[in-house]
Amino acid sequence: MIRLIKSTFYKEEETKKKLCNFISTAKQLSFGQECEKFERKFAKWQGRKYCIFLNSGSSANLAIIQALLNLGKIKKGDNVGFSALTWATNAMPLFQLGLNPIPIDIELDTLNVSSEKLSETLKKYPIRMLFLTNILGFCDDIDKIKKVCDQKNIILIEDNCESLGTIYKGKKLGNFGVASTFSFYVGHHMSTVEGGAVCTDSDQLATMLKLVRAHGWDRNLSEKRQVRIRNKFKVNSSFYSRYTFYDLGYNFRPTEINGFIGNLQIEYIDEIIKKRKANFIKIAIPIYSKTDKYYPIKFDHINFLSNFAIPVICKSQKVRDELVKRCDQKIEIRPVVGGDMTSQPFFYKYIKHLIFENHNAKLVHQQGLYLANNPELTEQEISEIIKIFTHNSHNSKK
Repeated sequence: MIRLIKSTFYKEEETKKKLCNFISTAKQLSFGQECEKFERKFAKWQGRKYCIFLNSGSSANLAIIQALLNLGKIKKGDNVGFSALTWATNAMPLFQLGLNPIPIDIELDTLNVSSEKLSETLKKYPIRMLFLTNILGFCDDIDKIKKVCDQKNIILIEDNCESLGTIYKGKKLGNFGVASTFSFYVGHHMSTVEGGAVCTDSDQLATMLKLVRAHGWDRNLSEKRQVRIRNKFKVNSSFYSRYTFYDLGYNFRPTEINGFIGNLQIEYIDEIIKKRKANFIKIAIPIYSKTDKYYPIKFDHINFLSNFAIPVICKSQKVRDELVKRCDQKIEIRPVVGGDMTSQPFFYKYIKHLIFENHNAKLVHQQGLYLANNPELTEQEISEIIKIFTHNSHNSKK
């Protein structure tokens, strides 16, 4: 069986040895210096001013929405657009925090929201914020999406959990919006077992995210920012200052274990994403070009494709079902991310007065799947994948 992932981390044996030594000698395993060191390293790698490290990508999604609410950038009842094809915990915070979720359909050839799809949605629904998912390492014309958002005063946030390292028009995905979220869950581009982050260049937003991450208190702020917030709220006693809660928050803190792993794994990230790109080219081009049973995926507009998993969108459910049978006990496959969110049971449980038509997202939900792209794939495994996915290639394109 060719698994979606093979190891907990890249270079797992070496990482585990170092981790065992760290745990046995560390004086502190709760949030501390290793986490803060990772924040600095990841912010520098991503090319943003701040990284706020959290315990998961899903927590990062919830934290950024809560932070924007706390700051008054958005308010309960606002319409928030989001990519219809995404992961559940991209959409769920919108429900949980009292916003009106507006799904936006994707383009079939990029699997992502385009500026055209966004503009079509804006004709029906004015939105205050767009939570855009960069699916599987791909994107559409996100530069034009940003222009639309700037013109319409829409806050653009990117869910970049599956596109770590992808570069479009000279800029890394995750750097187009006001902020972006990342996941370091096992199987993602870089693993800290559990972990996530928000990156931003905004001092104000970064400060609020640190409050949101830790109960609404100020312990992880710089001394200068602690003095400022304590003076604002007239908290003069050191006895009370450590237990003063300034705004709505959660406990989304990662541990020093996550931070230590992150500091090891970030040294390999460039190597990891280069291997993912190479695997994608070796596998996807033969699959997409040798048969007309699948919809083509466009990626030639992307400078550097850091692919998370290889999508295959079949032209009928029959083709998809046959493919699932051929992969059984041979190749681990899954639906494309979480599929169309409006096709998930939770969605219309909480939205009863609107019906959304997301034809492309629904097609991907019903006729799509994805397969492994991990940096440990062997040439033999790659050949086996191509063989299974191009079966009956006498039906191929002429």
